[in-house]
Amino acid sequence: MYEKHVLHSLAIYKFIQFSSGSEILDIGTGGGFPGIPLAIMLPDVHFTLTDSIGKKIKVVEEISSAIGLNNVKAMHIRSEQVKQKFDFVVSRAVADLSELLRWSEGKMKKKQINAMPNGLICLKGGDLTNELSVNRKSVEPYELSTWFDESFFESKKLIYVPLV
Repeated sequence: MYEKHVLHSLAIYKFIQFSSGSEILDIGTGGGFPGIPLAIMLPDVHFTLTDSIGKKIKVVEEISSAIGLNNVKAMHIRSEQVKQKFDFVVSRAVADLSELLRWSEGKMKKKQINAMPNGLICLKGGDLTNELSVNRKSVEPYELSTWFDESFFESKKLIYVPLV
């Protein structure tokens, strides 16, 4: 649980520590990953966790309530239906990169308050050669093994796509 879910989620924290007041959308959060671990690490950042499956959002609400997270809002909604604008969209192994980019369209704030341009940050594994080559955007993959020694991370990557 710790290595494959919590630590994996915290790779985003290794990549960027969002500025206080940032608003982050977690698409397809499932049981709250990567949103909940990031919300714990960054209490001055607001996280909106979405999933189309109600049972998963109930789990997120229960966990957030049980540990007193005041910076998490859970929504039983498809990401395409979210109207709010965010500084970043994050996701963990939810869909193909082209799909994630489509779901992220129109969700970025124009104003930037972080060290990096607003955009999509996703955690993925396996061979991403085809997925990355068909993308027309500036895609930057980062090997998680540069931050973590565990063998689980040898085939894992963080993908950053600036969207502003």
